[in-house]
Amino acid sequence: MEIHLIRHTAVDNPENLCYGFAEMPLRKEYSNDFKNLNLDNGFELVISSPAQRCCLLAEHFKFKFSTDERIREMNFGNWELKKWTEIPEEEINPWYKDFINIKASGGENLIEMQTRVISFWNELVAKKDIGKVLIIAHAGVIRLILQAVLQFPLENMFKIQIGYGKKVIIQENDGHLSIVSINV
Repeated sequence: MEIHLIRHTAVDNPENLCYGFAEMPLRKEYSNDFKNLNLDNGFELVISSPAQRCCLLAEHFKFKFSTDERIREMNFGNWELKKWTEIPEEEINPWYKDFINIKASGGENLIEMQTRVISFWNELVAKKDIGKVLIIAHAGVIRLILQAVLQFPLENMFKIQIGYGKKVIIQENDGHLSIVSINV
């Protein structure tokens, strides 16, 4: 199985708002961004995050696709759509120190997000009858999948930058996973 993971294209977020689960529109020039994507064809299965910023990409390319809630970005709860600078220090500073275990009020922590993403991932790679897959998701989701494949410490996941509209390709052969490319 060849699995292509692509991050949605750039969003319109001039105020630097915190967003994950919340809908954040793509930038106005998103159709131009779509023209510059490095997408293959011949996908037997296409799955998107239900976020509109991901579904628009699948719709633009007229993919027959399904959505899966487990590959949404992190749920920042009460921080969603607030400016990062307006989140009270007594809430955000503990999260900065331990983003793995601490969560925004009403949101989830990284361990909870990892649990749902890896549930999706394990279900996907267990399928043996699919040759080529496209997953349209978010940077956090893609990083968690890379972490699962490469088994690096979770606290290092932000050391991998996943560009807007860029993809990661993972090859699966007889249960053996390998990274073919990142940010292509």
